[in-house]
Amino acid sequence: MDTLIATPARPPDYNLIEATGLRLTVGAAGGPVNILAGIDLTVAAGEAVGIVGPSGSGKTSLLMVLAGLERATGGEVTIAGARIDQMDEDALARFRRDTVGIVFQSFHLIPTMTALENVMLPLELAGRRDAAARARDSLEAVGLAHRLTHLPGQLSGGEQQRVALARAFSPAPRLLLADEPTGNLDVATGRVVMDLLFGMQARLGTTLLLITHDPALAARCGRQVRIRDGRIEAEARQEKVGGNVPFPPNPPS
Repeated sequence: MDTLIATPARPPDYNLIEATGLRLTVGAAGGPVNILAGIDLTVAAGEAVGIVGPSGSGKTSLLMVLAGLERATGGEVTIAGARIDQMDEDALARFRRDTVGIVFQSFHLIPTMTALENVMLPLELAGRRDAAARARDSLEAVGLAHRLTHLPGQLSGGEQQRVALARAFSPAPRLLLADEPTGNLDVATGRVVMDLLFGMQARLGTTLLLITHDPALAARCGRQVRIRDGRIEAEARQEKVGGNVPFPPNPPS
């Protein structure tokens, strides 16, 4: 049985995400608004990419399109070899179940379920017979083995986000999408949560896209992509993860 802490023998050598010409246009009283205005993005399997940019730049919309939760109005999206822009809603639901883990700023735990039940739920929906064992292992990996039977309302914010991390990682997704995962946490608690996230991402070889306003968090990724007005404005890579990334200066607003 594969476990949450399994380490891949070698990093995969292919692109997990290939997005071309992504557009998302919505109607508004003043006319159509281009949320995404032609984004091309390629992400290698196992890569960690920080998505940064000002509020309203399109970061979360990009994440929603890549998760199959928002349908692009133009362009192509291939993830793990599957053209998700061509899938119907049922196929997208199966794709998310089998391929994608998502962590939001809000924890999105079911309040009437215990921590263990919250983590077990996606595993049970996927038909995993070892759902309970995997959920326990996942909660132990985030330091919550002593909180299995607690409801979300009995947990601190940091503990709830750790449950959300355990839930996202327990099916061993190929892609993890994280949208401001420390946004509702204090600095110290957020640091603990992100140490756990990056630790599990590295052990599993999961591809990570992280949206954050925190430059220090973005700098923990091997690559940063800066979005502005629905377009990729700049990209930067770094040899040493956690170092400073030399983005070009911001253009005038």
